[in-house]
Amino acid sequence: MFTSIIVAIIGIAAGGSAGYYYRKNEVEGKNKDLVEKAERILRDAKGKSKEILYDARNEAIKLQDDLKKEDQVRQHKLDETEDRLQKKEQSLDDKNDNADKLKEDLEGKATSLKDLREEVEAVYKMQSQQLEKVAALTKEEARELLLKKVEEDAKEAIVAQINKAEADLKEKADERARWILADAISRVAAETTAESTATIVSLPSDDMKGRIIGREGRNINAFEQITGIDVIVDDTPGSIVISGFDLVRRYIAKISLEKLIEDGRIHPARIEEVVEKSKSEVNVLIKELGEKAVLESGVTGFHPNLVKILGRLKFRVVNSQNALKQALEVSFLAASLASELGADVNVCKRAGLLHNIGKAVDHEVPGHHAKIGADIAKKFGLTPEVVHCIEAYCGTPKPETVEAQIVQTAALISSARPGANKENLDNYIRRLDELENLCASFEGVKKAYAIQAGTEVRIFVDPEKLDDLGAVKLAHKLIKKIEHDLQHPGPVKLHVIREVRVEEFAL
Repeated sequence: MFTSIIVAIIGIAAGGSAGYYYRKNEVEGKNKDLVEKAERILRDAKGKSKEILYDARNEAIKLQDDLKKEDQVRQHKLDETEDRLQKKEQSLDDKNDNADKLKEDLEGKATSLKDLREEVEAVYKMQSQQLEKVAALTKEEARELLLKKVEEDAKEAIVAQINKAEADLKEKADERARWILADAISRVAAETTAESTATIVSLPSDDMKGRIIGREGRNINAFEQITGIDVIVDDTPGSIVISGFDLVRRYIAKISLEKLIEDGRIHPARIEEVVEKSKSEVNVLIKELGEKAVLESGVTGFHPNLVKILGRLKFRVVNSQNALKQALEVSFLAASLASELGADVNVCKRAGLLHNIGKAVDHEVPGHHAKIGADIAKKFGLTPEVVHCIEAYCGTPKPETVEAQIVQTAALISSARPGANKENLDNYIRRLDELENLCASFEGVKKAYAIQAGTEVRIFVDPEKLDDLGAVKLAHKLIKKIEHDLQHPGPVKLHVIREVRVEEFAL
């Protein structure tokens, strides 16, 4: 048993020794491999570091060469800039020197001129004193005498020169005078109709008033409700008044009431029947009025519905004028002006006729009547030129074509001419009186007449008080006085007439 234990201990010790040496050899082998591998890696690293160092050295040399080149280029540019600055500095120095020399020369010349002026003034003063002594006249008297003598000697030449200058100015002004539109007023005249907001209907007898009112007012209430017009029954004998701002409805109410009075049967059902019939008749009348206006103005190609809208203007009032007649007047004026100006007559004629078309429906459609009219014209296929004329005739937007300006001017002429407005008529008469009185206030004027709506004045002068040159002077004085003291809508042409009549009798 003991022997076995010893043998086992020896075996264990021998096995441990063998394992130790085996493990030792194995570790040493591995360490040797690692050392060799490390040496190999170190050798490779040394080789690569030499290559990297070589590349870095070459790159550094290359960068150094590039820096040297850039430094040379920069230095070259600095040298060139320095040369330019030196040249500019030299040029400025030269200019300063020249300026100093020029200043000295100018100062010398100024001194010389001052001395020369003093000399001339002294000589002129001496000559003036000598002339005054010789002629026994003052300088003012001599000047007046000389001017009077020159004026007498050259009177005819002066008149001829003034007339020639005026003729030249008139000839040059022809181009611009086309924009002066006063002639168009006298070339076109249209009847002006004043409309009110009430219409009087005559009655065969005062008993008819009771029948119109009806029992407890049922007839008059039905009539007002159907027509939209107020009926005023007062104590005025033989008539009643229908009132309303819509002229179409008022006209329908008028002819309906006249038919009811003529028929004698007045009750709500009959009233409704007659009003409906009258509306149909008025619609036909409106269309006929539009067609007549189109035919009278000489335009063609309008849509039937547009013609019907145009006819409605017969029942509208513009500045105390019937709107349809005013539209015809503007059309004629615009066509006349366009013909004189060389503009498109057809565009002006169409736009003039339709310029107020928006007022036919402005109580039904919101907005400004010019914009409404332009929309209507655009809807019925009128050209953009005509649409622009209609939209711009009130000034907003601003007219961009000659035709638009012509239509705007024609509308202004129509609304501002005498008779179109009662206030304008009073102002017109007052302006003519002022114009005639102003012309007659000058010395030598015998009579003065304002004609052609105040655009011309004929002045008859006394030939014994004014000669030809005096008449020319008078015309120029009057023009300046009129421009300064009077307000006139356009140019005023003066005719100063000087005539000598000699009467003799043969015995």
